[in-house]
Amino acid sequence: METMTDITIHPTAIVDKGAQIGTDSRVWHWAHVCGEAKIGNDVSLGQNVFVGNKVVIGDKCKIQNNVSVYDNVTLEEGVFCGPSMVFTNVYNPRSLIERKNEYRDTLVKKGATLGANCTIVCGTTIGEYAFIGAGAVINKDVKPYALMVGVPAKQIGWMSQYGEKLDLPLEGSAKTVCPYSNKIYSLSSGKLLVSNTNSRG
Repeated sequence: METMTDITIHPTAIVDKGAQIGTDSRVWHWAHVCGEAKIGNDVSLGQNVFVGNKVVIGDKCKIQNNVSVYDNVTLEEGVFCGPSMVFTNVYNPRSLIERKNEYRDTLVKKGATLGANCTIVCGTTIGEYAFIGAGAVINKDVKPYALMVGVPAKQIGWMSQYGEKLDLPLEGSAKTVCPYSNKIYSLSSGKLLVSNTNSRG
């Protein structure tokens, strides 16, 4: 195991010249980071992870084994990518037609979870702290805190920042408190708002 400027890089990993990797980050077995990638602090890249050139990965992200983060994908702080989940960057690929100038941007916002074997179709935005279930296929934008499952994925609930399903309807007006963090979650007009409470009970 090699450690350079507070970065741990396994001997089998390839980090191309020019790649930016923040402190306390870890690059594990057979990973490949391209030279224009920008990776934040305290990031973990698991076994067989690929990171393209036009990729930005925020602080404290965890990319599990066998994930390829292709060009035009941006992960904000604290995103979890489960084992073998899939990003794309071309909407209508053909081997015989060059479409590198047609890449679509994909944005995964702070704290979101992308479950094992899920697929994120390019051109979508995953909202803050959204939770994509294992094997789901995302082909449209996802609301913050939404719990999405199925093929194609549909929203079946709301998830807390702590990662627990909230006792809230999909629509209407309602309020609940996360028993783990004591944060208040208020649903109104299809949006979930989060606030702190000073009391614990």
